[in-house]
Amino acid sequence: MNKREIQKILPKPPFFETSVKNYIFGDDVYNYALAVDAAAKKYDVDAIFIAPYTEIRRIAENTDRIFVFAPYMDTLKPGRGIADVLPEAIKSAGAKGVMLNHCERPMTLPQIKRTIDRANELGLITFACADSISETKAIAQFQPDIINPEPSELIGTDQASNMDYVVETLKVVKEIFPNILVEQAAGITTGRQIYDFIMAGNDAAGSASGILNSPDPYKLLDEMVYNVRKAKDELEKSKGHKK
Repeated sequence: MNKREIQKILPKPPFFETSVKNYIFGDDVYNYALAVDAAAKKYDVDAIFIAPYTEIRRIAENTDRIFVFAPYMDTLKPGRGIADVLPEAIKSAGAKGVMLNHCERPMTLPQIKRTIDRANELGLITFACADSISETKAIAQFQPDIINPEPSELIGTDQASNMDYVVETLKVVKEIFPNILVEQAAGITTGRQIYDFIMAGNDAAGSASGILNSPDPYKLLDEMVYNVRKAKDELEKSKGHKK
């Protein structure tokens, strides 16, 4: 670890991840974050909540089991500039990490590398998205803390990644740097998918539009977090049998 970098505390696998994108805003975001926090405590699992900038501080100050992330940041230092997302500002607001390279806010590989390095200086957890096996492999070289290898065409749909793709991306990442956590989220709409992806070896699974566009978002949220717990229990049981 570079001597300038600050030690990070990462979510413990298996964990859950969700965001709101622009489906909801204001108090609806805050109330959803409280529900994620409550579910994480209910089932004793960690959860990442990717929040709009405007809600980071309020959510961070009123939750204690979720890791609040910003949806993006720039790499500038304090000083001149305007309308950029200053890394120190999101950390001061309470963010524990930052998402990079989502298909709706794409970044070049050099940008991703610079942003990971900048986040490491401040101890911000990096959550990098990749939309193909080749991009997953390229981004893994930069050692983000978490990679979400989700095909762009599946995001916002009700079609999840097929298991062959899930297994291959997991293998690619772990062969490069075993300590990188791998999360699957594209097109997930059921608790069973959460369970299956974690049982396949992924460190986490999550959903955004799958939850928020469902008839009963809070019910589906609870079901998904329950399935993280269910997978965790199954994995711990299988480890016990192998001893």
